[in-house]
Amino acid sequence: MKVLQFTLPVPRDKTVIVQKDELPHFYPHLHRHQEIQLTWIQQGEGTLVAENNMYSFRGGEIYWLGVNLPHVFKSDPSYFSPSSCKKVHTLNIFFNAKGQLDSFFELPEIKNVKNFLQNQQSGFKVPPEHVEEIAEKMLLIQHTTGVDQLVHFIELLKQLSSYQELTPLSSRSQPVAYSEHEGIRIGAIYNYIMQQYDKPITLEDVAKQAHMTPQAFCRYFKRHTLHTFVSFLNEVRINEACKKLTDGQYDSIATVAYNCGFNSITNFNRVFKGVTGKSPSEYVDSYLMNVAVAE
Repeated sequence: MKVLQFTLPVPRDKTVIVQKDELPHFYPHLHRHQEIQLTWIQQGEGTLVAENNMYSFRGGEIYWLGVNLPHVFKSDPSYFSPSSCKKVHTLNIFFNAKGQLDSFFELPEIKNVKNFLQNQQSGFKVPPEHVEEIAEKMLLIQHTTGVDQLVHFIELLKQLSSYQELTPLSSRSQPVAYSEHEGIRIGAIYNYIMQQYDKPITLEDVAKQAHMTPQAFCRYFKRHTLHTFVSFLNEVRINEACKKLTDGQYDSIATVAYNCGFNSITNFNRVFKGVTGKSPSEYVDSYLMNVAVAE
């Protein structure tokens, strides 16, 4: 798993790429590209890695990914089972603000939208209360062509740029410019931790994956991710615990803790509150309350 630099093929008669995907699972490699990406998860669940942060995702959510932001929508392990009949469905919109659209974004009337693009390099999740209206605009773009499609695209950007207090996906203001070598190494580390999170993992284990001494690895990992190894591992484990808790298919909170790599319920509760700001039971209660309000 490496940070692959993609160049999306753009037809000469298109400035906006609309891509509808129906696949057994999401593309599994950490990657980045010059195009800004807006992805509507219509069906599917897993973990989104956006540079140095991770988030659980599920159907009915929309994500904005900025220029060259390393990312991967990693499907849950159940999607890779040989007997799996699961599918993922997404609608994606890609555009390069520095390509054929460059002169358009220099127009004085588009200043607010241009500022919005510049301020959202770290990406964001569309707030739940706005998902329906953004999804409708994405469908209009999908089902039109020519001038009509471009008009709907401008209306989409206008709507998105009107939202206040969008929370960035990455804690960095600008994406890191990974070299190919660094991208391969960081991708391998992410992949190893996300595959082995439910087992005992030592610093020595992960450093070996990166072909580094533990001391050198600690410095390298902190410099590139702003995380210590332990804080990143804890976030992976708590992220998985949140998915299991909100799925509702668990025997007890202790079972979730042990299945996510914690050997002590006391330690699990402490780390869970440190990451989410809530105890596991408070988190579940808050989630159920939000679901009830949405319905």
